[in-house]
Amino acid sequence: MSYTAPVKDMLFCMKELADLEAIAKLPGFDDAGLETAQAVLEECARFSQEVLAPLNREGDIHPSSWKDGVVTTTPGFRQAFRQFGEGGWQGLQHPGDFGGQGLPKTIGAACIEMINSANLSFALCPLLTDGAIEALLIAGTAEQQRQFIPKMISGEWTGTMNLTEPQAGSDLALVRTRAEPLGDGRYKIFGTKIFITYGEHDMAENIVHLVLGRVVGAPEGVKGISLFIVPKFLVNGDGTLGARNDAWCVSIEHKLGIKASPTAVLQFGDKGGLGLDGPGAIGTLVGQENRGLEYMFIMMNAARYAVGMQGIAVAERAYQKAAAFAKERVQSRPVDGSIAGSATIIHHPDVRRMLMTMRAYTEGCRAMAIVAAAAFDAAHRHPVAETRKQNQAFYEFMVPLVKGYSTEMSLEVASLGVQVHGGMGFIEETGAAQYLRDARILTIYEGTTAIQANDLVGRKTARDGGRVAKAIAAQIAATESELGASAGAAARSMQKRLKSGREAFEQVIDFVVREGNANPNAVFAGSVSYLMLGGNVMAGWQMARALLAAEHGLAVGAGDTAFLEAKIATARFYAEHLLSKAPGLRDAIVEGADSVTGLSLEAF
Repeated sequence: MSYTAPVKDMLFCMKELADLEAIAKLPGFDDAGLETAQAVLEECARFSQEVLAPLNREGDIHPSSWKDGVVTTTPGFRQAFRQFGEGGWQGLQHPGDFGGQGLPKTIGAACIEMINSANLSFALCPLLTDGAIEALLIAGTAEQQRQFIPKMISGEWTGTMNLTEPQAGSDLALVRTRAEPLGDGRYKIFGTKIFITYGEHDMAENIVHLVLGRVVGAPEGVKGISLFIVPKFLVNGDGTLGARNDAWCVSIEHKLGIKASPTAVLQFGDKGGLGLDGPGAIGTLVGQENRGLEYMFIMMNAARYAVGMQGIAVAERAYQKAAAFAKERVQSRPVDGSIAGSATIIHHPDVRRMLMTMRAYTEGCRAMAIVAAAAFDAAHRHPVAETRKQNQAFYEFMVPLVKGYSTEMSLEVASLGVQVHGGMGFIEETGAAQYLRDARILTIYEGTTAIQANDLVGRKTARDGGRVAKAIAAQIAATESELGASAGAAARSMQKRLKSGREAFEQVIDFVVREGNANPNAVFAGSVSYLMLGGNVMAGWQMARALLAAEHGLAVGAGDTAFLEAKIATARFYAEHLLSKAPGLRDAIVEGADSVTGLSLEAF
């Protein structure tokens, strides 16, 4: 089946939950209201459905290939990327001063979802380019911005981030890439980087690598890491391309999923497996020496949010495929005898349960992510300093949840999609298995779920004594009061479960703050469970707000009745089948630490 972008649900989230009209009143976002959002989303949906989605299966069957240092992407990708650039999609959220459209993240997030739903492997290239642009906007010099950002926004060039090395993994203190000053502001770069998404390809004329390395004589550990721009082709003063830099792709990985996305091993300073020594790759410093990790985290945080959107995107695609199959596949007589013979499997209660699980997870995470995007916009544009500060704190708290919970969710949803298909789902030709394979990387790259959870525990909860987390809990309690004023059965059910979830969340916050220093192993033994609890409650909170908005819409006769009724039904399912898991997670975190570390190391 083809992909259909969920534009109606995205616009509902923007209007009812993220208050896009208020975002449109912020300085610089004057033309970014619902009318603009609808026009942009509908055009993005057309591009995603007609251009990108048909290439998704093609990329799985005919992945990118490497030969003699050259990567050839899947047939059709190069042409699609040219259309992507010409359509202005790379510059959607970036400043107009550099050729971007300057739209809010609230709108951009929905476009990110659509592009990734249509073709996750393709979308990884602009995702990394977005991160590189963000890093240069914040830490680059005016000259670096002028030289690189417009070309990346136009799609003529792309960007990468180069962190990991064979010996380092996620421990960037072990980075060994060496930078030798040339005395004129340039450096020679020597080293090997692995897992570099779109580190080499044929879709753009230049690739701007942002590379972590150590200037000779720098301190050991993370305090001695600097960030360098190392383009594939050197750039002349007039912006034209110069000589080929000494940066080479020596291989690409053979992966479980996202097969069309070339994951490169890059060698800076010689041609590695190509058998030729080189003089060193020429790079220029971003910002100050030894602050590279700080700058790279600009890219990392942008990418982490975007990866959360990828999880939502894959889940949406898996749900659509499973729902279509369930309406067509005829098998077995309904248990209630409503049909005399065999019926389509959507008549069977357990298939309905699986589809509702997929739908509720996806809609809950989408709502959570779009609300987080609105906080990002307010944090950067609101005229009141205190409001900016509050929104920034909220957004930063939400990032590990959007990344961690949404990607873990996507695995469950994609797996359920295979299950709905039964044995047909295990056959590659059906297409359901690709979503499960593609989703598997999302919980790993840009920081594993445990890394997101550690961030949530340490930086986002323990550091401020749980102040931000408790403030969010207070907002959830206010929503509970609104639910209590409703006479609807769905609202009453949601109030009960949201209250239990919020109380479990608060009890875990107290546990993290109380035990963080005294018993860190106990806290971190439950860190991923805390992340899953937090994500579940935050998504459930937004589903509760969506339920109230849908009830109001029905009461005043505004909106699509069938859509609003479906939103209420989906929210109730979320409450009763997903949010109801929260107290059990609390028990595992607060009372289950000893069993995590109870087995001796020798017994494993």
